[in-house]
Amino acid sequence: MESIAASVRTNFARQDFMDTVGAKLTEVDDGRVVIEFAPRPGILQQHGYVHAGVVSSVLDSACGYAALTKMTPGSEVLSVEFKTNLLAPAAGEKIVVEGRVLRAGRLITVCRADAHAHDGDRITLIATMLGTMIRRGPGGAPAS
Repeated sequence: MESIAASVRTNFARQDFMDTVGAKLTEVDDGRVVIEFAPRPGILQQHGYVHAGVVSSVLDSACGYAALTKMTPGSEVLSVEFKTNLLAPAAGEKIVVEGRVLRAGRLITVCRADAHAHDGDRITLIATMLGTMIRRGPGGAPAS
């Protein structure tokens, strides 16, 4: 049987949008994932910063995949709600997003994700998200 970490990595590899923005899943642990990407043309807004929609999407994915690590094999996850605070412009050599489970329930899991911009030795917290995820059964069916 496939491990949870391997299952999460396989699922992430099917996410076209994460591929589009150049995001890579670099760490998978119990209740925690790390996703990294580099600012580049195509995901920047008019001031040269990574677009808030891209940052929010990666934060959302980090919450979702962190939640998935706590769910039963074959489960899927969907976002129910999230709130993002954008704290500083998203600029630097790379953006590192860490998602963590705050509380995992049978159906609902609450997560937090933080995005940090890395620019040389300087690391800046640029955004944070609090998200609520719902477990779905295989194929997206309601969880039983």
